[in-house]
Amino acid sequence: MTEETIHAWKGVYPAAPEAPDAEERDPLFVRAAARTMQVLSAFHGAEGPLSLTDMSKAAGLDRSTTQRIIHTLRKLGYIQRDDRDTGYVPGIRLYDHIFDTMRLNGLIQRAIPVLLQLRDTVGERVDLSLIDDTRLVYATRFQPKRDTLYAMMLGHSVPIYCTSAGWAVLAQLDEAGARDILERSERVKYTEHTLIDPDAIIEKTRKLKQQGYAVAIEQLMPGEIAIGAAITNPQGKAIGAVTITAMLSDWSEADFVRTMRPALVQAVNMLGRG
Repeated sequence: MTEETIHAWKGVYPAAPEAPDAEERDPLFVRAAARTMQVLSAFHGAEGPLSLTDMSKAAGLDRSTTQRIIHTLRKLGYIQRDDRDTGYVPGIRLYDHIFDTMRLNGLIQRAIPVLLQLRDTVGERVDLSLIDDTRLVYATRFQPKRDTLYAMMLGHSVPIYCTSAGWAVLAQLDEAGARDILERSERVKYTEHTLIDPDAIIEKTRKLKQQGYAVAIEQLMPGEIAIGAAITNPQGKAIGAVTITAMLSDWSEADFVRTMRPALVQAVNMLGRG
C-alpha cells in the first residue's frame, strides 16, 4: 500500500468553481464557462459512472442546466457514457488537455530526466508534485516496484498539511502564508500519527527552512515513510516538490534519510535552476 491509497476514493480535490456574484465583481468572468467546469468537477471522487441526478447534485446546478451542459460536452467528446451505458464518465478528449499540460509545463519537462535518474539512484518511488493552493497534485510518478493502480496515476493529489513535500513547501512561506493554507485545509487525521494542529505544524516547518527537506512518517498511511523537498525558483518561491516514498518495513528512519537526502537535495537544486 502507498501514501495515496487511503485517498483512492475520496481524494483531495478543490471545491467546485462557484461564482454567484462574479459578474458584479469581474466583468470578464464567464458564468457559462464556470458552470461547465462545475459539471466536469462532479467526477471528482466519484466511484463509478454518474447519473444526471448525481451530476446535478455534485455540480450544485438544476437538472435542466446540467442536462444541457452534459449534452454539449458529449457532442464535443468531453463526457461520454460508460461501456455498459449505466451513466456518464469523463470523455477521451480530456486526455488532449492533459497532454498539453504535460508538454507545455517547463518544470515537468525539466524534471523527467532528473527524476528518472533519481529513481534509478534510490530504487524507490519518486514523485514530482505541483502546488495547488492547499494540496499537491502529482504531475510525474516513477515507481520501480510495488506497482499499484494509484501509484501510477497522474493527477492524484494529497494535502499539504500532513505530507513531507507539503511541509517543505510550507517552510518556504512566511508564517502568515503558511497559517492561511493550514486554516483553509480540511485537516483529517488519516492515521494516529497524522499531525493536524496548526501550531504544531508551524513549529515543525519553522525548523525545516534551513534543513532543506522534510521527513514524514505514517502521516497518510501506516508503515510508510517519505522524504520531500520543495523546488524553488530564483526568487525563492516554491513552485513544486519532489518526494521519495518507501515502506518502514524496508528502512529504518535513519538509514532512509541518510541514503535518500543527498540525491533528493541535488535533484531539487537542479530543478530550481530553470
